[in-house]
Amino acid sequence: MLSSVQYAVPSFIKNIIPFTVFRPLHTLFSVSWIFIGAIGGIFYYTSKEDENAKFRNVMKVLFWLFALTGIGIAVSYLAKNFEGKEYLEFPHFFYFPILLGWILFGVYYFKFLFSRKGLFPAYYWMWGTGIVTMIFHFTEAHLWILPYFQGDYMQNLSMQWKANGSAVGAWNMLVYGTSMYVMAKTSGSDAYSRSKTAFFFYFLSLVNLMFNWAHHVYPIPIAPWIRIAAYVISMTEWLILFSMIYNWSKSLSKEKKAVYSPAHRFMILSDVWIVLNLLLAISISIPAVNYFTHGTHFTVAHAMGTTIGINTLILLSSISYLLENQNPFSEQDKRWLKVGTNIFNISFVCFWIVLIVMGAERSEWRYSEKNVPFAVFREEMHGIYTAFAVSGAGILIGLSIVLFYLFKSLKKAVK
Repeated sequence: MLSSVQYAVPSFIKNIIPFTVFRPLHTLFSVSWIFIGAIGGIFYYTSKEDENAKFRNVMKVLFWLFALTGIGIAVSYLAKNFEGKEYLEFPHFFYFPILLGWILFGVYYFKFLFSRKGLFPAYYWMWGTGIVTMIFHFTEAHLWILPYFQGDYMQNLSMQWKANGSAVGAWNMLVYGTSMYVMAKTSGSDAYSRSKTAFFFYFLSLVNLMFNWAHHVYPIPIAPWIRIAAYVISMTEWLILFSMIYNWSKSLSKEKKAVYSPAHRFMILSDVWIVLNLLLAISISIPAVNYFTHGTHFTVAHAMGTTIGINTLILLSSISYLLENQNPFSEQDKRWLKVGTNIFNISFVCFWIVLIVMGAERSEWRYSEKNVPFAVFREEMHGIYTAFAVSGAGILIGLSIVLFYLFKSLKKAVK
């Protein structure tokens, strides 16, 4: 929100916190929300599946480890200490406590998993794969510390984007596994999560995790077939996820939809954003189009559509489901959650469209023969930047209403 205000009013607290600080802070908070939201859900769901699972001590350690590390990273950013790479700009020593946290989480999860008997549903496989690959790719993202990688620019850049792209695949495993769990439990049947279709989706997600990163490195000189393969692979995963959520919604009875209405609404909205983001991703991943869109707000629109429109909505669905299980929402709370969701979604649609317009304008300015100075271009964009800030404020208001009533329900549940 504060970043969007700086677009409209460049002098806004620029001397205190410039945009170069806001951007990595924003990335830190958004990525942390996705990972920690998924981890919290997995802790809760595994403890429900096995009441003997000893998760509380591990959870407390992880909470303080990630909280203190996060505060340390935020302080480093505010102090303008950007030692790392893009999206992971923090000093490299923060790698070690984060890695330790993931290893502890992995030990807890696999101890739980190996205590289970019988065939595992697909979401167990997705959670386990997400944890292992996150440890691997987070380490890969920090190989730049070694002199071997520092000495080769192309190799260094390729490794950075390979690791970042695969880390997104790792968190998708955690989030999509969570969505599959919520859908299984709200429908009252684990049949789908044990079906061939669910495991096909799991292996498709795994292929995406392993290979679709290559569409991030179009500017790097690589073989054309790698670009084409990555482009095709990156489009497949969302189609299956859309089909899965759509069929789940159709199979739910009216009674189930009424009981889990907030969780159902968030999950269905995520399906809408899968379609919108898929259309955008297909467009900007075409190499000829990517040449003009890369590095513009088209990319930001795609990232926001994924992190907010898909991942955040799935996690809000997960949180709504577990709170409903603990302490059912009152009808008044459900109405306010619906109001907040509607404000959020309308604002987010506007926000997403404004980002696409900003991307188109920036691309035209970059490749236009008019040679308009950037200062003049920025001045001409003032109205669009204002719309960007206003729609961002709408997202903030809508999410604040939603979170207020989720926290209200949480407070009742823990009494």
